[in-house]
Amino acid sequence: MKHGKKYVDGAKLIDRSKLYDPNEALDLCVKTGTAKFDETVEVHVKLGVDSRHADQQVRGAIVLPNGTGKTVRVLAICKADKAKDAEEAGAEFVGAEEMVQKIQNENWMDFDVLITTPDMMGMVGRLGRILGPRGLMPNPKAGTVTPDIGKAVREAKAGKIEYRLDKTNIIHCPIGKVSFGVEKLQQNFDTLLGAIVKAKPAASKGQYIRSCVVAATMGPGVRINPNKVG
Repeated sequence: MKHGKKYVDGAKLIDRSKLYDPNEALDLCVKTGTAKFDETVEVHVKLGVDSRHADQQVRGAIVLPNGTGKTVRVLAICKADKAKDAEEAGAEFVGAEEMVQKIQNENWMDFDVLITTPDMMGMVGRLGRILGPRGLMPNPKAGTVTPDIGKAVREAKAGKIEYRLDKTNIIHCPIGKVSFGVEKLQQNFDTLLGAIVKAKPAASKGQYIRSCVVAATMGPGVRINPNKVG
């Protein structure tokens, strides 16, 4: 694979054989995130669990102290008595059956987060085949199925992210933008990793955090010492 000049120049700053402290790694992410747009900084954490077993799942959601730097478009599917709460909290789209039908019939997807109330899940559940593959299906563990829809909308707008294992036992999450600078990225990183460590399943044996890599969108990965995390 051939990389561009900026990637190659950035890669020269990184020692591939070294495991960095989180602060050093994030500093390198900022230095190598030199694209013309404000690059997202992502964390990739490989865990010593087996996602095929229900008792070794790692999943949850947290509000990053400095947000993600992304404008989040929220769809709230709820009945009329909750609609006002969702609108006042800042949801861009609010509705009930008509929103479910819009997604079903028009394949409408102009939102980043879908939040709903428990009493609407019977209806929203029909959208599983459409929303599931896109990671948009509401889930109580992620806080996107809740009776307190106003609070959930505010948290989503403030930078709430969901973390969950993929099939290779890796969690991938954004923790902000290069423009945040090292200090804010570090605060977000610590919050995310703290939540992942806290969510360690009782069935997990041996080393829990096997590897941790951070990278800007167009930049090279920087490996973090897993013993310096959490």
